[in-house]
Amino acid sequence: METSTRKWATFAICALLALVPSIDLTALNQAVPHLAADLHPSATQILWIADSYGFALAGLLITMGGVGDRIGHKRLLLTGTALFAAASAATAYAPSAGLLIAARAVLGVAGATLMPSCLSLIRRAFTDPRERTTAVGIFAGVGGLAVGLGPVVGGALLDHFWWGSVFLINVPIMLVALVAGALVLPGARPAATGRMDLLSVPLSIAGVLGLVYAVKEAAAHGVDEPRVPAAALAGAVALAAFAVRQTRVAEPLIDVRLFHRAAFSGSVASNAFAMFALVAQSLIFSLFFQLALGWSPLRAGLAGLPGALAAMVGGAALAPPLISALGRARVVALGMTVSATAFALFLGVGLHTSYPAMIPAMLLSGLGMGMALTVTSDTVLASVPAERSGAASAISETATELGGALGMAILGSVLNAVYRDALDVPAGVPAPAAATARDSLAGAVQVAAGLPGRLSSGLTAAARAAFVDGMHAALLCSASLAALVAVFALVTLRGVPKVIPDRQAAEPDLEK
Repeated sequence: METSTRKWATFAICALLALVPSIDLTALNQAVPHLAADLHPSATQILWIADSYGFALAGLLITMGGVGDRIGHKRLLLTGTALFAAASAATAYAPSAGLLIAARAVLGVAGATLMPSCLSLIRRAFTDPRERTTAVGIFAGVGGLAVGLGPVVGGALLDHFWWGSVFLINVPIMLVALVAGALVLPGARPAATGRMDLLSVPLSIAGVLGLVYAVKEAAAHGVDEPRVPAAALAGAVALAAFAVRQTRVAEPLIDVRLFHRAAFSGSVASNAFAMFALVAQSLIFSLFFQLALGWSPLRAGLAGLPGALAAMVGGAALAPPLISALGRARVVALGMTVSATAFALFLGVGLHTSYPAMIPAMLLSGLGMGMALTVTSDTVLASVPAERSGAASAISETATELGGALGMAILGSVLNAVYRDALDVPAGVPAPAAATARDSLAGAVQVAAGLPGRLSSGLTAAARAAFVDGMHAALLCSASLAALVAVFALVTLRGVPKVIPDRQAAEPDLEK
């Protein structure tokens, strides 16, 4: 049994290790213009600089969850922490775009070791159900806070240092976490002693990467792009083969029987659908603040902090007592209903809306998502044996990654389609400039800067108004989806007990 001090020290280290990659990911968006001026990457290389991390992370989560359950999550976490520090230094000083892409991919490999291991160690440290729920709530809130802090940290560093500083700052933080983790983190006997099924690893990687790549290509080029159905089919076939193989080998990478449990499968699906709505909303408002309102990245990052802080409050302070009062299914449903209400309130936001008027909707959105994601994440961890928590966390994180990617693709496509239809290009704008303006608000702002005064202001105003129309359409979709997730959670999580004791988590038939 862990002492209280050691439990919370373990939590602090895990939270720090989860915070850094999330800040790094959002700070990269601000660093791209600076590194582009220095390294002169092609348009394709710029895309790979952003995507190589996410592809490596998503593709390896399931594998790393299984590896951690076999060799021990403390060992895997410390190895990943050291690798993340080294890759951060390599990224900061990359002399070319090609080497930067490679370094980002290694960062993704290291990142894939962190989240499943962090959640597994938290699961092992907090055996009391109520303490565990509180810890998971704070942990989820830290993740949300990191998304808000990324632009703030990135903007502050880029104001004073070169683009590599947003990566180099990771090194001392990770080294401190490495030393502290070696001294504090609990060790545990690996769950499986048999050899890993090596064929399952490429099948899982190919399956996840195929689906993620298809989603990204559909978002960038449309579903008519020939690579989209080919990648989606290849990914689906690989995942199907992976799932079948897991039922036939003696030491599977993951136990697919977990999906027979309502607590597990319902929570994983709810997480994915919630992230579908949440990730797109975060991106939409980042674009709204910076491009539609003309705010700096630093100011836009600060503007998003109230929602991130509210998510922490919703997860850590509200979720645990509400579970005791209402039950898990009702708390998830309540959280998603509150979020749906917040998205609906955002429909009243326009170019002339004051920032204070936006704060109530931000707070409601954060509170609702914090409550819902805390309960579902805690239920995933509690509904499996502690020794299998790494694989379970990896499944949940992979589903979350896919949900977020789908949200970006589908809701982003909705926004762009409405934007293009609503944009009324002023007469006199040259055809090439008009075509660029119809592609995106960023394109419109860029070409408007090179036009004469009246045409420039007219095109900018028209593009910003059209973007708001597209933003409202995407938010309406988010509100509708959040309401559907509330109903889905009520049905799928019905009957899951309010308290899932640690001893029950090890029983094979907790939920049928």
